Amino acid sequence: MNSSHVPFCARIRLKKGVLPRVREWAAHMAAHRAEALQRLVVEGVSIESVFLDITLEGDFLVYYMRAASHEEAHRMVTQSAAELDQYHKVFQRETWGAAQRLELLLDLRRDTS
Repeated sequence: MNSSHVPFCARIRLKKGVLPRVREWAAHMAAHRAEALQRLVVEGVSIESVFLDITLEGDFLVYYMRAASHEEAHRMVTQSAAELDQYHKVFQRETWGAAQRLELLLDLRRDTS
């Protein structure tokens, strides 16, 4: 793992009634894993994990990633014409509400290099 990659985490409120679509998206991304991993390389991302948080106040995605530059990774995705990135952008428009960046309190990482 690249030691210059920094963590980022956000909590994204999901629109009401979209859980089936969220699960469909996750299955689609898993089915296209090789392509998704290639896109991460292009974007400078070393880790991307997405968790589902079902609460009494609503449903949320918790998005965690490590990237050389989160701004550059975001720019690469928004400008991408890749089919998988286009699929993801449609998914976001259909399902995402407000996003809140979470505060990093501790980042322990064991380098293997």
